[in-house]
Amino acid sequence: MAEETTSGKKLGLWQVVIIGVAYMTPMTVFDTFGIVSGITNGHVPLAYLLALVAVLLTALSYGRMVRTFPEAGSAYTYTRKTCGNHAGFMVGWASLLDYMLLPMINALLAGIYLRSLFPQLPPWLWIVLFSALVTWINSRNIKLLANLNFLFVGAPVLLMVVFVALVIQGVSHQSGSDAVWTLKPLLNGESNIVSLIGGAAVLCFSFLGFDAVTTLSDETHDARRTIPRAVFLTALVGGAIFFIASWFIQLYFPTNAAFKNPAEAMPEIVLYVGGALFQSVFLVAILINTLASGLASHASAARLLHIMGRDGIFPGAFFSYVHPRLGSPLYCVLFIGGISMSAVFFGLDTAVSLISFGALVAFTAVNFSVIALFAIKNKRLASGKERLINLILPLAGMLCVGGMWINLDKDAMILGLMWSTIGLGWMLWFRLTKRELVLSS
Repeated sequence: MAEETTSGKKLGLWQVVIIGVAYMTPMTVFDTFGIVSGITNGHVPLAYLLALVAVLLTALSYGRMVRTFPEAGSAYTYTRKTCGNHAGFMVGWASLLDYMLLPMINALLAGIYLRSLFPQLPPWLWIVLFSALVTWINSRNIKLLANLNFLFVGAPVLLMVVFVALVIQGVSHQSGSDAVWTLKPLLNGESNIVSLIGGAAVLCFSFLGFDAVTTLSDETHDARRTIPRAVFLTALVGGAIFFIASWFIQLYFPTNAAFKNPAEAMPEIVLYVGGALFQSVFLVAILINTLASGLASHASAARLLHIMGRDGIFPGAFFSYVHPRLGSPLYCVLFIGGISMSAVFFGLDTAVSLISFGALVAFTAVNFSVIALFAIKNKRLASGKERLINLILPLAGMLCVGGMWINLDKDAMILGLMWSTIGLGWMLWFRLTKRELVLSS
């Protein structure tokens, strides 16, 4: 099996980064702007900077662990290697919430968007068709996915560039060119650190998925060198897109006064800036962006299941299977496709409430794994540099993630703990039946 996987390594650095950025869905900046602008009193770009700092600290920890353990697996593998099989299993189990439910959410969003364009057709039909398309693409060679995501990410980003140009034109026409080149979007009146942290906590969830590229290690050229750079670049590129877009939105809308519904301000933002035609084009771009995120999240979820199947946590004959010609974990891809299609039975709020829990478990675990391995186990704290990279930076990452834990929705915490309890029961069953929790070393 290892030989089949190794022979399929075809992805380069920027192909991996594109998949990661697609997973993050850059156009979410428009969906969350009104909410965060209200929380921060018109300081969305500054809140994005704070969120980016927290994410980059965690990205550094991911990079340290990938260099040490280049095999795919993300937080699951790193925790298992540093803190033991049982801790690794619980982190991997919690992370499955993030990985498996995001494809379902993309299918739900596609159904919502397409229903608005074609109201005469039932939304369940769009969910099934969208899930089938994403599943078919992911069952093919991984390089097809990377090339399609380059197109699907590039088109919305290009439209965002057009949006920025329209903002510059509109502001210049209304207030003169000097009004464009100003720091007001960043320093718009008085700022409150508590409200900024609250806004950053919301925006950190825009970065979910930067870590998903670690699951592509088995299909990446020179993973030990490429994946750490890809993790950091994915977070940095995504953060740059978020910051620039929010800067120009804030420039055009200093407050939420223009919005009838700040919680769903995206349609109003693009309507006021570009008119009705631009709004329609933008909706199509959001659909493309949703497809890109659906492809990337589906691929990452399937590969995490494949890794856990290969390690013996799930039935190996099914989950560890790799198609000999396509080189993809075909059964895992089909399994995630089935979960995506089950979106016809769920509402968006139910699925969304679980994702944040799994992501924060993974972020906390990876930061702690760096401390456990390098600072505690290997005692690499002799020099100032070692203390910085092995203790101070990952501890700072844990504290930043801790701020997000404090702001976690109550329902998400309850449902996440219920899911973890199920995982604990599965782990105890392994012990009672005297089976090894993780079969591979």
